[in-house]
Amino acid sequence: MRLPFMKKYGIEEFEFSQSYLFFWDKIERSHFWLNNIAETAKKGEKLDGRVVNFLLKDPVNDGGQWDMLVNLVNKYGLMPKKCFPESYSSRRSVRMNALLRTKLREFAKELREKVTSDASDDEIQNTISKQMIVVYNIVAICLGIPPEKFTYEYYNKDKAYQVMGPLTPQEFYARHVKPLYDVDDKVCIVNDPRENNPYGHLYTLQYLGNMVGGRTTVYNNQPIEVLIKAVKDSIQGGEAVWFGCEVTKRFERKNGLEDLEAHDYRLVFNTEIQIGMPKEDRLLYGDSCMTHAMVFTAVGLDEQGNPLKFRVENSSSDKEYDKGYLLLTEPWFREFVFEVVVDKKYVSKEVLDVFKQELVELPAWDPMGTLACPLCADD
Repeated sequence: MRLPFMKKYGIEEFEFSQSYLFFWDKIERSHFWLNNIAETAKKGEKLDGRVVNFLLKDPVNDGGQWDMLVNLVNKYGLMPKKCFPESYSSRRSVRMNALLRTKLREFAKELREKVTSDASDDEIQNTISKQMIVVYNIVAICLGIPPEKFTYEYYNKDKAYQVMGPLTPQEFYARHVKPLYDVDDKVCIVNDPRENNPYGHLYTLQYLGNMVGGRTTVYNNQPIEVLIKAVKDSIQGGEAVWFGCEVTKRFERKNGLEDLEAHDYRLVFNTEIQIGMPKEDRLLYGDSCMTHAMVFTAVGLDEQGNPLKFRVENSSSDKEYDKGYLLLTEPWFREFVFEVVVDKKYVSKEVLDVFKQELVELPAWDPMGTLACPLCADD
């Protein structure tokens, strides 16, 4: 999203405000969670049951899925980072999240008691509205309140002064970003090789989302070769690719290398570690899941045009690795990449037709949802 915007307007350095989307994600996700708590209570889910336990474990966090970003951008738009910069709590959200978690659990008790006492739906929603005032206050104090309108001033590559605005974040996205990068044109493709989740089907997870009435988080399950080709074609078409993976396995951190040969555990322990089971079994037995999202920015090909390696931009400092970039090999991609987001034009009609299918709902705790639940991945 950032790269085509910079190219169009001749800007050498630019970032969209992460804090702006972060602010509204905290608000929307808290509201979404409170409504899920009320819904599970109405369904008669027990407090000590697995579903409610799962929800209470991590009411709000910083993880997420692509469709959650789409919800936020379509509703709230975007703004430049310099118009709503980082704050202490946006960089270090641990304390803010801890405050929100404990308050949301307190609100969960109140909501379940309301449902038990046969409160009407209107009474439940009124209670949630009052609770959200408290949530908004906490988030606003920690992150600051985003401006309703802003003016973006900058110098382009020719050193000419330019200005955009005043305009709202929604207007900024619609006028200046969407024509270059429309989030609704992107699709999420996953690789889940478990036998019970066959390829060519559309999946979602119970209670996975960040906005009441928003877009459902969906997974189009495809063989790993489809993901690799889509990434290669996207990069060759000039588009970077967002992806989800299990980042820590076979990761040589000092040099920024994601490679199956990065560590030789067999030499030391005389047994295979981390890749001793196939990808499918690692998912089934809780030894693998998505833990981190990054961006593919370049691909290296062999003489036949097949991918050998990928350049990856991480969210860490540019003082790490090679100016902040990692090298990820094709064999590592096959084992530890689970999800990519690409433009519709880089996938076949057969793959796109899967999005027309009826959704298959997986349980809330399924490993394919851990990118949106870091505490789940920690287990």
